[in-house]
Amino acid sequence: MSIVVYGAGYVGLVAAACFAEVGHDVLAVDLSEERLKSLAAGRVPFVEPGLDALVARGVASGRLRFSGNPESAAAHGTIHMLAVGTPSATDGSTDESQLIAAAHAIGRGAQGDVIVVLKSTAPVGAAERVIDEVRHELSLRNSGFQAEVVVNPEFLRAGTSVKDFLEPDRVVVGGENQSAIATVASLYTPFTPAERIFRMDLASAALVKYAANAMLATRISFMNELANLAEQLGADIAEVQRGIGADPRIGSSYLQPGMGYGGSCLPKDVASLIAVGEAAGATMGVIRAAAEANSLQAHRITEKLERHLGDLAGRTIAVWGLAFKGGTDDLRDAPSHTLISDLVESGSSVRAYDPAAGEAARRLYADEGDVTIVPSLLAALEGADALAIAADWPEFRSLPLSDISRALGERLVVDGRNLFSPEDASAAGLTYAAVGRGEN
Repeated sequence: MSIVVYGAGYVGLVAAACFAEVGHDVLAVDLSEERLKSLAAGRVPFVEPGLDALVARGVASGRLRFSGNPESAAAHGTIHMLAVGTPSATDGSTDESQLIAAAHAIGRGAQGDVIVVLKSTAPVGAAERVIDEVRHELSLRNSGFQAEVVVNPEFLRAGTSVKDFLEPDRVVVGGENQSAIATVASLYTPFTPAERIFRMDLASAALVKYAANAMLATRISFMNELANLAEQLGADIAEVQRGIGADPRIGSSYLQPGMGYGGSCLPKDVASLIAVGEAAGATMGVIRAAAEANSLQAHRITEKLERHLGDLAGRTIAVWGLAFKGGTDDLRDAPSHTLISDLVESGSSVRAYDPAAGEAARRLYADEGDVTIVPSLLAALEGADALAIAADWPEFRSLPLSDISRALGERLVVDGRNLFSPEDASAAGLTYAAVGRGEN
């Protein structure tokens, strides 16, 4: 089947490469000349394990190609999959301008009947607005072509997106036209059994994505608040995790406390759902509380540093981890940014390291003289009074705690990801402050 994917970012490029892998003819469209040049040279311009090889195979086979012209690309196929950005507007609502621009391109360039697939996360009603624009453009041409819309949300996790796409736990396909739903559902039969493909109406399919992310955000914020309470009560949040995670009604996923959620999905989707709820006259108290709790969590790492070091002015703090989590180079809404902003405002100097996000961070902090992005774990510790850990890269466990202890002037580690055992840290001579585990 011929597929056009609009947007060659974290979602669109994964979808395009995976569909090409199973034999579809895929044309991926992106407006970024830099990204297209990188892909033409065989380089994936962001970190996503397994994607480089997948893209290389698709390009070599001729089943995966790229274009910078959405309107001419629209002539390529029947399936038009929108994976463009849907960022938050200033009021928390969703900016749909990229969706509408893609809709205009499809309507102006299509050379036959089309099925428009909304893979971008967008609120209820966006699909109808998109298809109205496509149909309007088709009518202006007197084309006689028909256009249908299907909502097919993505459930990919940064760092495991390829695996998540090739081995999905569920696929959601929503629409009003049963033939269009069946066509889109058939795209996923190489990846998952039919019983895992959930067919529903447009509104429900759109809400599923927001509901899933809001639930995950709420679990994260709940565990962070519980971890903060555990510190005050002398409890160990790791033991609490074990105890509640064994309950099958709760399960063990997303019970790890830390510095709060970040990335491209949870923050904006929670904000969008709150805005949608307000517009609909619905009270969104639980989700709003989760967002408010999350906005405070990263600041707690700074508070721990201040509790042990006092005034941070003139101090040098090493920061391990800049991406919003390990396994990606995505800096969007990363808790590390809140931490670094706090430290700079307090008068500290920052030496930061990330295995994947270093280059992007150098651009982000290029005008910030008190922030130095360094090339290694040890380089970050040079001259540092204390270490703050902001992401959960496995590499961070590779350096012996005794080496960390010798390198730090105050032998203080504030671990926002609970990577180490408090007992091991204490044995190495470190003062160790984790999340929800007390302090030695």
